[in-house]
Amino acid sequence: MSTGAGQMPPEWHPQDWLWIGFPHDEAEWPGILSRAQEQIAAFANAVAESGQDVRLIVRDGASEARARALVSSAVTLERRVYGDIWLRDTGPLVLFEGGRRTARRFAFNGWGNKFLMDGDETIGADLAEDAGLPLRVADWVLEGGAIDTDGTGLVAVTEQVLLNPNRNPGLSREDNEARLRADLGFDRVLWLRDGLINDHTDGHVDNLARFVAPGTIAVPVATGPDDPNACIYADARDRARDFGLAVRDVPSPGRVQAGPIVEPASYMNFAVTTNLVVVPTYNTIHDEDGVAAVGSLFPDRAAIGIPADAVLAGGGGFHCASQQMPSLPEDASSQVG
Repeated sequence: MSTGAGQMPPEWHPQDWLWIGFPHDEAEWPGILSRAQEQIAAFANAVAESGQDVRLIVRDGASEARARALVSSAVTLERRVYGDIWLRDTGPLVLFEGGRRTARRFAFNGWGNKFLMDGDETIGADLAEDAGLPLRVADWVLEGGAIDTDGTGLVAVTEQVLLNPNRNPGLSREDNEARLRADLGFDRVLWLRDGLINDHTDGHVDNLARFVAPGTIAVPVATGPDDPNACIYADARDRARDFGLAVRDVPSPGRVQAGPIVEPASYMNFAVTTNLVVVPTYNTIHDEDGVAAVGSLFPDRAAIGIPADAVLAGGGGFHCASQQMPSLPEDASSQVG
């Protein structure tokens, strides 16, 4: 990769710690806040017990007390001002640049001016500053869950998000590619079309397709004739293969509904940590197969499934709720940052 913007490592790169957002707002989790907190706490505990540092971000005294009652002493609690828990989108994106770690942040408009909450525009800069990361802020809207990289300069995105006029009206496909190169160092872009139906983000790629190795991407397979995203999966698979990528299959959870609403449930919202892969589950008959399929993609890590139906009801999954701090490569470990 021959750009001057630094390099974003893939998520399977070793990590120093994992930031996780803790649910605190009853208005965002009506009637299910307690269960959402329990599920996020289970996620934090699993990662901490695997031997990786976890920094669980809490909003106030009440949420800190609730979190402390749910997590082990191995989990560090840090109080911050934030709205939603989706640190994948609002937290700092960490790159390797000149032998050190640097952070990128972008403009944030509540996923197309739909969900605007106090603190979500500033939490990324706050976390970067506290971690001692030099920060550069770009002047266009981009969420971390809208991109996924294999660490070679290749990034996957969806047209539904990056070309949506509710983010950056007037920016063309070519404009987006130029900005991805200038700000994040990506020199190749896999354009997928749509994300999952009813995804609150308009269709983030991290709920649809994830790189699992250089040149290899995982895409769901529909599990039944009533799978609401069957055509979306098929199109993504075709586009990835046409791009020249190897495609690995992961079963879909199938049709998951909350009353009449089809939920954007996906095993693709797994979180890759240094020693563990955490897969969201939804109490469907496909959960066991989904966890096993994701686990087979990362044979050097243990894979576990943790219930995430309440987390999903708030608009995301374990990947959405977390952001990793990648470890510096060994040859740069003496550098600051």
